[in-house]
Amino acid sequence: MDRTKDLETKPIGQLLFTYAMPAVITQVIASVYNIADRIFIGQGVGPLAIAGLAVTFPMMNVIHAFGSLIGAGSSARMSIVLGQKDTHWAEKILGNSTILGIVLGLTVMTFGYLFLDNLLLLFGATENTLQYAREYMLIVLPGMFLTTMTFNLTGLIRASGYPNKAMYIMVGGALLNTLLDPLFIYVFDLGIRGAAWATTISMTCTAFVSTAHFINPSAFIRFKSHAWEIKGYICRNILAIGLSPFLMNLVAAGVVALINLQLIRYGGDMAVGSYGIANTFGSFLFLFIFGVCQGMQPIAGYNYGAGHTDRLITVFKLTVKTTVIIGAVGSLTSCLFPATLSKAFTTDAGLISMTRSALRYYMVMFPIIAFTISNSQFFMSIDKPWISIVTSLSRQILFLAPVCFLLPILLESTGWASGLTGIWMSFPISDIAGGLLAACLLYRQRHIFKD
Repeated sequence: MDRTKDLETKPIGQLLFTYAMPAVITQVIASVYNIADRIFIGQGVGPLAIAGLAVTFPMMNVIHAFGSLIGAGSSARMSIVLGQKDTHWAEKILGNSTILGIVLGLTVMTFGYLFLDNLLLLFGATENTLQYAREYMLIVLPGMFLTTMTFNLTGLIRASGYPNKAMYIMVGGALLNTLLDPLFIYVFDLGIRGAAWATTISMTCTAFVSTAHFINPSAFIRFKSHAWEIKGYICRNILAIGLSPFLMNLVAAGVVALINLQLIRYGGDMAVGSYGIANTFGSFLFLFIFGVCQGMQPIAGYNYGAGHTDRLITVFKLTVKTTVIIGAVGSLTSCLFPATLSKAFTTDAGLISMTRSALRYYMVMFPIIAFTISNSQFFMSIDKPWISIVTSLSRQILFLAPVCFLLPILLESTGWASGLTGIWMSFPISDIAGGLLAACLLYRQRHIFKD
């Protein structure tokens, strides 16, 4: 049965809620993997073990970026062709994206095993923490390969009309990981290896359940023999669309490293801690914003492919309104109650005082960030990857990176303010500039919204 017919018949508001709510829940629950490991390793193994685990996060984020490269591109493209009523082509996208995921996942896993120690040392491992980081990654790497497949398949499950099922798969994996952590760490006394096995087993289960969906004869889109014929233009299209979230993840890691170096230079370790707290609160809001945008993606892609311009306009406007409201709530909360939010992370009076300023600067323009993200995700959903890439990367590469480097020098040389204040000010400045660029690009593409 065609599970996507509702995308062109049901009210847009009802559809967005139906698709966005599972995506938001999935975004929040997916973070349980890392949170559960941190809690149980910190409590059951010790501080060096949790430090070793922290070293692995950048490496795992890079692997997740490769997963989004395929998952975002394939799901966006499938939504468009389903809007064109081309199930045969949708099945080809399913098969080709699965092959891409397997090849890319195996390549990343092999590269990780060959250069594991070098990579961990690059990401900050020391002789005290390298052992823990290595033990964890040796077990987790196969699971990360399966995660690349799961990102792709759950996105396609959502795009083909099963948003709740995609949510149940990810939530089930996270809950299984949380249950296995204490069993392997405390009962079996496996230490950090226990956390790694819990994560790998959970990732394996989600991958198998996701695959089983497309084997089931009752599934609307499923694996068929013709789907496994590799088509270069399908693969190129998937990678082109997925390039936006892939680059955004990689660039974000680089920009955070640059900001940390600047903060150490002008404010020391306390400034880095303040930024960490502000970034954590911002990241929590990002989960909701990206969840809403994930819910928008199959609706926008399907109706763009079907030529329903009026519904495309409606879902875009509703998505922007919803995400901007989320950004505004977060901005007001952080500006009105910065000390309260800071105390949730630390009891140090000096750090709380510094974080109050950091939170206000970092969050004051969050509604504009929400608008920029919505624009980027919308263009990715309707197969305009280069506009999405420019929109998503402009804030960080074109504006934030140079401003946070140059503004502290300017303010200190003129005596107007401290270099640390200059770093904090670089956030709202780059947010405004990125929002203006996103608005200009949206205006240049206004013909999309005309019948």
